[in-house]
Order: sequence, then C-alpha cells, then structure tokens
Amino acid sequence: MSGTRSRGERPVGIDALLERVRAGYERIEPRDAYAAAEDGEAVLVDIRYAALRERDGLIPGALVVERNELEWRLDPQGSHRLPEATSHDLRVVVLCNEGYASSLAAESLHRLGLHRATDLVGGFQAWRAAGLPVTPGAEDQGTS
Repeated sequence: MSGTRSRGERPVGIDALLERVRAGYERIEPRDAYAAAEDGEAVLVDIRYAALRERDGLIPGALVVERNELEWRLDPQGSHRLPEATSHDLRVVVLCNEGYASSLAAESLHRLGLHRATDLVGGFQAWRAAGLPVTPGAEDQGTS
C-alpha cells in the first residue's frame, strides 16, 4: 500500500510544512482583515471549535464553519456550499485560535481554486489582542 509521498521523498515535520504552505500566499494581519471585511472585500471564516468560540467569543460578521466542513461549504461548485461561496475569486480569510490550523486550511482552499484564500496571522487571539470587535461567547453571556 502506498502513501501520498513519492519514493525517496523525506517526511516533513509540521513546522517545515507550515513554512512551505505559508510561502504559497500572503497572510493577513488582524487590522487589515478587519478593514477588508468592513469594506466587503473579504469574508472572515472562523474554523475554531465550539468550545473555543463559547469561551472566547465570536467576531461579528464572521462565518462559523467547522474545519471538517470548510471545503464543502466554500467550494463555489459544491452542492453544500454557503450562499457566500459565489466564486473562486472570493477573498476568504480563515482564522483559527492562534493562526496554525488556519494556514493548512487556507492551503486546502487554494487547492480547490480559491486563489485569494489566506489566513489571519495570530488567529483569533491576535484579533482580540488588537482590540478588534468580539461578541461574548456562551460562557460570558448571562454572567454578572
């Protein structure tokens, strides 16, 4: 049984893989992503899992798409796409908690033809640290 690696190709560690993936596109900083979303030039897509969203909150206007559904929801040709997934020219900014899983997700979207896909440097934590808008998660609601 053969894997996806070619014979003689050496395995790559996650740090090297991230470096290779990130070299294929330009990542975006939180304030630039905020401005692009506000201007209607980009769609923010939050792939963090529910417990993190509940604990830390949400970015207003961001689409919440579980990581395991991302490609199906954003493929403009897919039968399970979101209404926002209208074109391969869509500028998608994927964000995770700290900006690691989102890099791999953005690369996957590139393979689907979403050539303007990118990810948020530092993820949600960098967004929040920059003082950008966040709505409370479920854990924060109803407490006083």
